[in-house]
Amino acid sequence: METLHIKKISLNDLLALQHIGRQTFYETFSDSNSEENMVNYLNENFSEDKLIAELTNSNSEFYFALQGNTVIGYLKLNYGHAQTELKGADSLEIERIYVVKAFHGKQAGALLFTKALEIARLKKLHYIWLGVWEKNTRAIHFYKKNGFVEFDKHIFKLGEEEQTDLMMKLNLKPV
Repeated sequence: METLHIKKISLNDLLALQHIGRQTFYETFSDSNSEENMVNYLNENFSEDKLIAELTNSNSEFYFALQGNTVIGYLKLNYGHAQTELKGADSLEIERIYVVKAFHGKQAGALLFTKALEIARLKKLHYIWLGVWEKNTRAIHFYKKNGFVEFDKHIFKLGEEEQTDLMMKLNLKPV
């Protein structure tokens, strides 16, 4: 089996990002949401225009997890004002970390998470935070296992449905 590796994403990777973003979001959430809400969300949040804006934002970074040349997952990080809620200069948001279902349990998610940790430590940030759907028990378990603690909740709109995300934080420096 080929080893997994990480690659920073550029505008040249737009179509591959769009594909993996749609695929992994659909695989993760389609069983629990209406087809209409899923299609609307995917069309809006993974449009070329939206992804170009995100890829060209200097306060956001994307990374692919690859096995050989095959994209099997991706990571989106936000800093400063690109963060969706907490806008602190001392934090990093993991906005998206998704892996193709066939590769769950094969360390791709852990590799992407390790990349986020590495970047946060290089930037000497105090903490990493994220929002995770309260019904995504697999992800919640992963984050808790890696030291994240719940600190708040927020509403995430998927189409017409309001869902609750747990906001979780990992402190990187002693308080």
